[in-house]
Amino acid sequence: MAGEVQRGDVAIIGAGPVGLFAVFECGMLKLGCHVIDALDVLGGQCAALYPEKPIYDIPGYPVIDAATLIDKLAEQAAPFHPHYHLAQQVERLAPLPQGGFRLETSLGTAIEARAVVIAAGVGAFGPNRPPLSGIEAFEGKSVFYLVRQREDFRGKRVVIAGGGDSAVDWAISLAEVADKVMVVHRRSKFRAAPESAARLERLAAEGRIELVIPYQLHALDGKGGRIEAVIVADLDGGTRRLAADALLPFFGLSMNLGPIAEWGLQLDRNHIAVDPATCRTSAPGIFAIGDIATYPGKLKLILSGFAEAAMAAQAIFPLVHPGEALHFEYSTTKGVPGR
Repeated sequence: MAGEVQRGDVAIIGAGPVGLFAVFECGMLKLGCHVIDALDVLGGQCAALYPEKPIYDIPGYPVIDAATLIDKLAEQAAPFHPHYHLAQQVERLAPLPQGGFRLETSLGTAIEARAVVIAAGVGAFGPNRPPLSGIEAFEGKSVFYLVRQREDFRGKRVVIAGGGDSAVDWAISLAEVADKVMVVHRRSKFRAAPESAARLERLAAEGRIELVIPYQLHALDGKGGRIEAVIVADLDGGTRRLAADALLPFFGLSMNLGPIAEWGLQLDRNHIAVDPATCRTSAPGIFAIGDIATYPGKLKLILSGFAEAAMAAQAIFPLVHPGEALHFEYSTTKGVPGR
């Protein structure tokens, strides 16, 4: 509630999968959490950008869609009664004289906590748009930077541009519902997980996906916001017309740390540098986990963020309970409240 100071052990900035798992890890150590996120729903990028995207590298789940993963993580965190502050951004963070921090949000919410965990993913994000003349007229109608529901593309001719995980994973997924899927990439090698790239190649060999390589986007043909064809060009400037109903350009996200950039933390190319053993930042009491954190050998995987959440929680415990011994216990022996 605006105007009232709320207090807790840990303030977590970011309610994506890693932030939600940090609630669980802190809860297992009896650390109460407040979670703040600029979106109005839990899930971060998983909810905002690709709720139906299949994820293949979550232990115990051969495949799970992003929205279901978020539901499971929220369920896992629920026994620890986190306080969620959604649809608001942390604008100010300042140390308190007695230790800990005060956070103030864009909605006037004030939170005081002994430690802060930044799990903000890539910060404020937006798509990297391809430099195509007049693309704005098609955006939201036949050019999309994310897929919310696969059914939106059932029976359609879909052009996917890009060579990373998002492009490859969605090509594989949409091949099940679309009339035709064409993948445009400027080189024959894809920057996706090896197994996913292999699956893409198999589907192409079976004729279920067409690989348009090496080509890149050149122009759009259509009217009234509806594309009729995507024009692509090869490396010599020769063009080809791909009849299509939709274009999905997956060229990554532009990254903006927002107010986080002003908090005096050591940054490394728009990421927050941390100690890999504890996920401590250059500011005592502030930790960073997930995609926003960087250190030598960092792997940008959700499962890496989960491990970082556990390490940060362990490092936070003595800040909240100084002098109290922490005896590490496995969840199988310790249990979870209400179970």
